[in-house]
Amino acid sequence: MSPVRQHRPADAPRPREAGHPRDHFDTQVLVVGAGPVGLTTAHELARHGVRVRLIDAAPGPAATSRALATHARTLETYDQMGVAAELLARGQRVEHFTLHQNGRRLIRLDTDYSRLPTRFPFTLMVDQVITEEVLRRACARHGVEVEWGVRLTGFEDLGTAVRARLDHADGGVAETRAGWLVGCDGGHSTVRKGLGLPLIGDSSETWLIADAVVDCDLPRDSIHWMRTRAGTVMMVPFPEPGKWRLLDTTDVDYGGGEAEDAAVARRFAAKIRAGTGRAARVHTPTWVSVFAIQQRMVPRMGAGRVFVAGDAAHVHSPASGQGMNTGVQDAVNLAWKLAAVIRGEAGPRLLDSYGAERVPVGERLLRSTRLATALVQLRSRTAAALLRAAFGLVGAVPPVKARLQRRIMGGMTALDLTYRTGPAVLGETAGTRVATVGPRRAAGSPGWRELTAELARPGWTLLAFATPDQHPSLCALAEAYGGYLSVRTVVPATSATGVPGPLADPGGRLRADLGTEPGGWLLIRPDGYAAARGTAADRPRDALAALGLRPVLHVVGTPASARPEQPARPEQPARPQLPTRPQHPARPDVLGGDS
Repeated sequence: MSPVRQHRPADAPRPREAGHPRDHFDTQVLVVGAGPVGLTTAHELARHGVRVRLIDAAPGPAATSRALATHARTLETYDQMGVAAELLARGQRVEHFTLHQNGRRLIRLDTDYSRLPTRFPFTLMVDQVITEEVLRRACARHGVEVEWGVRLTGFEDLGTAVRARLDHADGGVAETRAGWLVGCDGGHSTVRKGLGLPLIGDSSETWLIADAVVDCDLPRDSIHWMRTRAGTVMMVPFPEPGKWRLLDTTDVDYGGGEAEDAAVARRFAAKIRAGTGRAARVHTPTWVSVFAIQQRMVPRMGAGRVFVAGDAAHVHSPASGQGMNTGVQDAVNLAWKLAAVIRGEAGPRLLDSYGAERVPVGERLLRSTRLATALVQLRSRTAAALLRAAFGLVGAVPPVKARLQRRIMGGMTALDLTYRTGPAVLGETAGTRVATVGPRRAAGSPGWRELTAELARPGWTLLAFATPDQHPSLCALAEAYGGYLSVRTVVPATSATGVPGPLADPGGRLRADLGTEPGGWLLIRPDGYAAARGTAADRPRDALAALGLRPVLHVVGTPASARPEQPARPEQPARPQLPTRPQHPARPDVLGGDS
């Protein structure tokens, strides 16, 4: 990298102090891209006490939406971050998927996940513009502000730091040294290209997408998929009354301009009428675009001190609305591991588990979106007849319908995702989400309510169903790892004394739901997945050592006290009801694109 003139705008945010002595970096982590994935990455790093700098080449926040669908697992993550309540209040809950064909309704599938293990049993349609606004405010509460108009143009991994070249909108050029670099900069990622990582896969057909007002009497608690002799159309509701996202998969021909927008509106209206057999008028399009379907991903998620996440690592069909959601989970998976290494709680080998756990997720994502795309694009009369017959059978046999709904929803929401074969878990019974109960069970159990609150705090949790003779060893463990490990001993009543970190579970519902024997324990990662399980004969300290976690004495500058102090959450409703940046040139997404 050639020498460059140093430049820093006067209003650029000052680096935050980490729970770590000041190092030789300008910032500990440089995050590139301020979409949902970059904002989540920055937030989670800052929440774990890491100094973060967040830049974006755009002049300001986005004005048009790409992602709409926020699935249950992402809502769980947002709840940990303290932003779920606001998004719930500003979104549209969708609980059905309706298939229409040539003027009649074939089947209406529930997307109500109340039988699935989550406190958020629905898909939330919320404009990405709103999601980013909420996440920016959350980042600001942790001292992280987006630096707009700052473009990464090159970087070099020096082995002990990353040197990055930044071009500013005012013409200034800067060179900065970061401990680590994370690219959340979308499908045309500068970071991915700088690493030389190929996007392996293929591209298929071109689709037409529009955001418009539709006058019709279709239920707004459903996604509508309609097949006609003239092709397939999908309709996805926005939270705003009357506004829908429309997708057409056939005969795409769009050149732009008001006349073309009007023609697009007439085209969609005609197909909606043909597909549903109902009157429909489409007007006031706020955004119309054509895009090619890409199905590609990287073979690994980074190298050395540089990583990629979200669309920078995998691009795919928008048909199932999983893009942003998968990217947010990339961000969470990477952030806690990177924070642990930076704070000295674990060695750099922990970072190998990021790719080991998330590359298979990307592969699964591409498989599922290819299938969804193939279903959406079915065109032949034979295929249409088979589809009608298949869904007719499903609708006529309730157990088959229920099983299909659970299978589809479990995969789409990432609730069934596990890391059982990953290197950051121990044993076949680990690697699963811990908060695996529905809303009624969570609300009705004091133990589950307290555990949910515990898991919203950054750091590791040891949940011990200990007998009295185990209490001294748990106290010693809390002292040794107390800088980032919260030891919680499950007890039958709130009045327990002499117990390390008592967590009241009247009636023993927690132990029963988690399947843990008396004297057993559960070690939970900062992302809410089980890292290890043990019986009374197993020592939690051995599991911590096997995972490469270090006692507090080895964590430079980390006090043997509570987890990093968090700013107070904004007031949350008890029962929530349901300046600008130009549109990025990157691929739009029907439901769930990311950064």
